[in-house]
Amino acid sequence: MAPLAWAVCFLMGGLLLGEGSPSLGASVPRLRLSYRDLLSANRSAIFLGPRGPLDLQAVYLDEYRDRLFLGGRNALYSLRLDQTRPDPREVLWPPQPGQREECIRKGRDPLLECANFVRVLQPHNRTHLLTCGTGAFQPICAFIAVGHRGEHVLHLEPSSLQNGRGRCPHEPSRPFASTFVGGELYTGLTADFLGREAMIFRSGGPRPALRSDSDQSVLLDPRFVMAARIPDNSDRDNDKVYFFFSETVPSPDGGPGHITVSRVGRVCVNDAGGQRVLVNKWSTFLKARLVCSVPGPGGAETHFDQLEDVFLLWPKAGKNVEVYALFSTVSAVFQGFAVCVYHMVDIWEVFNGPFAHQDGPQHQWGPYGGKVPFPRPGVCPSKMTAKPGRPFGGTKDYPDEVLQFVRAHPLMFQPVRPWHGRPILIKTNPAQRLRQIVVDRVEAEDGTYDVIFLGTDSGSVLKVLALQAAGSAEPEEVLLEELQVFKVPTPIIEMEISVKRQTLYVCSPLGVAQLRLHGCETYGSACAECCLARDPYCAWDGASCTRYRPSPGKRRFRRQDIRHGNPATQCLGQSQDEGAPALEATRVYGTEHNSTFLECMPKSPQAAVHWFLQRSEDEQPDQGFFAA
Repeated sequence: MAPLAWAVCFLMGGLLLGEGSPSLGASVPRLRLSYRDLLSANRSAIFLGPRGPLDLQAVYLDEYRDRLFLGGRNALYSLRLDQTRPDPREVLWPPQPGQREECIRKGRDPLLECANFVRVLQPHNRTHLLTCGTGAFQPICAFIAVGHRGEHVLHLEPSSLQNGRGRCPHEPSRPFASTFVGGELYTGLTADFLGREAMIFRSGGPRPALRSDSDQSVLLDPRFVMAARIPDNSDRDNDKVYFFFSETVPSPDGGPGHITVSRVGRVCVNDAGGQRVLVNKWSTFLKARLVCSVPGPGGAETHFDQLEDVFLLWPKAGKNVEVYALFSTVSAVFQGFAVCVYHMVDIWEVFNGPFAHQDGPQHQWGPYGGKVPFPRPGVCPSKMTAKPGRPFGGTKDYPDEVLQFVRAHPLMFQPVRPWHGRPILIKTNPAQRLRQIVVDRVEAEDGTYDVIFLGTDSGSVLKVLALQAAGSAEPEEVLLEELQVFKVPTPIIEMEISVKRQTLYVCSPLGVAQLRLHGCETYGSACAECCLARDPYCAWDGASCTRYRPSPGKRRFRRQDIRHGNPATQCLGQSQDEGAPALEATRVYGTEHNSTFLECMPKSPQAAVHWFLQRSEDEQPDQGFFAA
């Protein structure tokens, strides 16, 4: 009988023990969970609607009412957040009679365009939402009764129907951004049937509607991503609405061709237009370039120019808003994505700096060197604009030279550069496109971390940390989880986060998923496994890997090491069973001169697998025989 031999598979889990292995890397998640894994772990729940795909276009998370509102194709939905079941409500809202037929006669697609795609869902008051839809290429708006807190009402008020032009784009796929401030709707869109008339528009309140100047130097083929009110300071007169978008502009060196650049623009909430110049037009609009690039040798930079999504991280009171922006490249050489973080103080500094000036179409841009009129163009009318004997109580009081200047110089010369001067996260030639970003600031045992959730075009969510090591210019990427939220590949078009509920709401054309931010129990049943996960939400409590909660006392109850993930320092004193599984051995027997199937399945994609052959008890294992 042929002698027996055995092969031993060693699983070396995590970034610490598997260091240097070719199977490891920043792009490999600690956990990769499938659609079924998430459902079986009770970590996700899916709402697909009663009649197939929802074709979602708009989402509004209302934590005051504990409801999630969805706008799709010819319908609106309301889901409850405070129950195990969403208890959905539905309102059908098809185009008006004859609108679909007219849309088809004009050559539009009957299925993809000639319907009422809801694109605006904004809170109007305590009992109503404002909603607008494409109306089969005839935009329409209405009020939706949603009831008081605790009620679950959803009712379209037919008497409130009104023209939606300027408030909603004609096309369901056209980039668009909106926000509701002080009873007025601010929108960034193309407002005509052909999609050529780009503007920032304000409507819906007691004041006359306001729009962008038709001068093409103001907005150049914009692709709007987000709009939001961000206060500059405690003076409400200085409140502004910021728009984030990309533009296609002529080559800055006067050469042929065009380039894509990303922008942040702003308008004052109390802007009323001019008296003689810029009548019913924005008199405070300014814009600046957002730069997200990687410095290279010789001063060269690799730019990520196409803005994909923006998330505003609102910190504790007294701190400034942080802008997390997701960019992509427009290069034919490679496909790449980057996340850059901007501090509002840096954005304000750029808007307070020099204006950009160009002597002619073939000249390069430079800083404006002449006299800047008073009040400074682009500032909001407030007590700061008052000069002795010449009070400027509103933009209609601004001198014509101020309005002419802002009309001719809407662009700032200096760009806005990111925190640390470079992206915090870079992905080149990824297997999937990144489309959405949300961020959660989490308090852990060894500090505070921003957990980044990235939605892809294949229906999955990446959960990532970007760690800035002391003395290092390049952040370390830690990919915690890759979560396949939807059963079939589908682009994620919107994500909303509820920190209160520790839940992420992930929307696609198919439907919406409710996803828990963490599933600590899936990392394993040992201290080392929990520590190697490096997840700020999770810590070892002496018995299991569970949700970390800061303790007011000084005594250390939880074991966690996000920055290094080192179980050797965190799991001392644990039992052998609890501390050892980071290095796990499996023995497989076989007979010489026969084939044996060797199977060794690691829990984590980050684990390195090494095989050793041992012919007898007296011999040492031979690693050089084969490895996988």
